[in-house]
Amino acid sequence: MFLAINEIRYAKTRYLLIVGVVALISYLVYFLTGLAYGLAWSNRTSVDDWKASGIVLADSANKSLAVSAFDESLSASIKASDKADLYALQTVVFKSGNDSESGKINAAFFGTDKASFLYPEVVEGRNASKSSEVIASISLKKENGLRLGDAIQIAGNKESYEIVGFTKSLKFNTAPVVYVSIDTARDIRSNMMVGQVVNNRKSNLISAVIVRNGEAGFESKLDKSLKYYQIEDFIMSIPGYKPQLLTFGIMIGFLIAIAALVIGIFMYVLTIEKKSVFGIMKAQGISTGYISRSVIFQTIILTALGLAIGLALTLLTSALIPTAVPFLNNWLFYLVISMLLVFISVLGTLFSVLIISKIDPLKAIG
Repeated sequence: MFLAINEIRYAKTRYLLIVGVVALISYLVYFLTGLAYGLAWSNRTSVDDWKASGIVLADSANKSLAVSAFDESLSASIKASDKADLYALQTVVFKSGNDSESGKINAAFFGTDKASFLYPEVVEGRNASKSSEVIASISLKKENGLRLGDAIQIAGNKESYEIVGFTKSLKFNTAPVVYVSIDTARDIRSNMMVGQVVNNRKSNLISAVIVRNGEAGFESKLDKSLKYYQIEDFIMSIPGYKPQLLTFGIMIGFLIAIAALVIGIFMYVLTIEKKSVFGIMKAQGISTGYISRSVIFQTIILTALGLAIGLALTLLTSALIPTAVPFLNNWLFYLVISMLLVFISVLGTLFSVLIISKIDPLKAIG
C-alpha cells in the first residue's frame, strides 16, 4: 500500500489520466443503469403496487391486458380469498380546452371497485365520489402540469372528467394511470367506439382478475377461455419491457468490460515502462509478491477514485434532468456494478502481475 500510494503521488499526471477515463466510463455505466431502472419502473410500477401473485386474462389475449376481455360472471369461478376485477384501456387524454398535439398525453385507465386492493391510496386531494371524477398518478402533475380540479377529456370522447385526487406516481407501460370505477371505464370505451353499436356496460366485460391469494390448484379449474399467469411472467410480457432490459443489460455489460480492459491496458503499459525499476527492486531483495500487491492496490485505488467521481456526476445529473426523463437511482445496482468494475479491473491487472513475476533482475538492470 505504501509503495502504491507513493508511486501515485510521484506520477500524478499519468494516474490522473487513468482516474479520468474510469470516471467517464463509470459515469456512463451509472447513468445507463439509472435510465434502465427508471424505464423498467415506469413500465411496471402500477402492477407492483397491486402486490398480487397472479393475473387471470382471456386466453386469446396472449398476455396482453390491453386486448383481454371476458364477461365478469366468469370472475365468480376464480377461487381466491383475495381477488379484484379490473377493466383496463389505454388512450390519449388532454386538459379540457387544450387538444393541441403538445397537450395530448398517453394514459392508462384502470377501472376497479373502490373497495378492492387495486384502488390506490390518495396522497393529494380526495377519493372520487362521482362517475365524472377520477384520481390520477401524480406524475400527471409533475410531468404534465395538471392540477386538482382540472378537467380532462379523452380522445374520441366528448365527456370531461375532473381530477379530484392524486396517487403516488403509478404507471403502466410508461403511461400514467388514471383510476375510475369499472362502469366509468366501460362508458369511456363505449363512447370511443364511434360509429359502432357497442355497449360494454350491458355486456359486463372486464379485462382481468387480479389474484393475491388463490386456492391451491384453482388455475387448473378456470374456464377454458381464461388463463392464469404469475405476476412476474405478466410483467415480462408488457410491450417493450423485456427488450429494454436486454438492451440496457448488454450495453452496461460491454461498458464494464471496456472499463476493465482500459484499466488493464494502462497498468500493463506502466508495468512495461517500469521493468527496470522493478528489476532493481528485486535485486534489492524486494519480493515479487510485494511488488505485485502494490500494482493491485494501485488498481483498486485508481478504480475507486474514478468510480466515486462517476457516481458523483451521476447524482448531479439526476438532480438536474427534467422529471419527464425516466431516470431513477438504485443504490443496490450501483453497489453491484462498482464491485464488478473493481473485481474485473483487478483481474485485468493480473497480466501486469504476470509480467512482474517474469522480470529477471540482471536483465532488467542491464
